[in-house]
Amino acid sequence: MRILLDECVDRRLAKDITGHEVVTVAQMRWAGKSNGELLALAQEQFDVFVTTDRNLISQQRLARFRIGVIILAARSNRLADLRPLVPSLRQALPLSKSGESKTICI
Repeated sequence: MRILLDECVDRRLAKDITGHEVVTVAQMRWAGKSNGELLALAQEQFDVFVTTDRNLISQQRLARFRIGVIILAARSNRLADLRPLVPSLRQALPLSKSGESKTICI
């Protein structure tokens, strides 16, 4: 599965998401793009977009995009706060559906 990590997610988390191809927004040179533009670009090359931006679902009509969105809801976007969510993230990835979001909390 091809996964795109949003720029608000610590890039070091990519190493913890084993068994998948994980790329960051910065690696794609898409930093600074608006959420709508970013999702439009991502849907062409990725299966899932992982973010910590809890406002994304209220700002974008996800049904128009062909990419699943997983929101990591932790205390902060620091690596230490995100790492405990990785087991749940791994379980959610194969269940992620285009145009839908799932929030993972502790």
